[in-house]
Amino acid sequence: MKLAIVDYGSGNLRSAAKAFERSARESGLNARIDVTGDVDSIASADRVVLPGVGAFRDCLEGLTAIDGMVDAISHAATVREVPFFGICVGMQLMASIGREHGDTNGFGWIPGAVEPLAPQDPTLKIPHMGWNALSAEVSDHPVLAGVPQGAYVYFVHSFSLQAEKAEHVLAAVDYGGPVTAIVGRDNIVGTQFHPEKSQAAGLALIANFLKWEP
Repeated sequence: MKLAIVDYGSGNLRSAAKAFERSARESGLNARIDVTGDVDSIASADRVVLPGVGAFRDCLEGLTAIDGMVDAISHAATVREVPFFGICVGMQLMASIGREHGDTNGFGWIPGAVEPLAPQDPTLKIPHMGWNALSAEVSDHPVLAGVPQGAYVYFVHSFSLQAEKAEHVLAAVDYGGPVTAIVGRDNIVGTQFHPEKSQAAGLALIANFLKWEP
């Protein structure tokens, strides 16, 4: 199995790569994990991971700055239909539109908008940073197998994907109201939190993704 973690200048990807390598090793999987900005490598990968740190528009501009990258990502997810995993802003880019620094069109795979967090409790700080528990409505999606309800995962974000269809939201957390934590449909899945920083729950989710055959 060849897995490509897309490198387009959005943060240090080594911790993500190490988490995927560890999960593959502990699951007994023969997986090659490549952190790459090479379009051909992404076009031939068996699985693709799209991380993202920072602003929605900046991440999209980083992708479009690499000739052919957006097309390669889209082809992998929607034509070849390989298992696809978006992390943090990489998940947000799956939405129809992002509202950060003006409106920016996303990939449109998960209909909805990425809106500013607006917790009902005024004492809650923005960004939402730190550990939070997955709500009781965790989906029975294969990527979440063995991830318990109430599992703690690690967030750093100021915007949240508000999906138009409830069935696309696989898990949420409470932060002055429900906040989307995991989305998915068909062969794609995404987490607002960082699984590579979420210890046992994050590693279990990554291992499930590596074994997932949608």
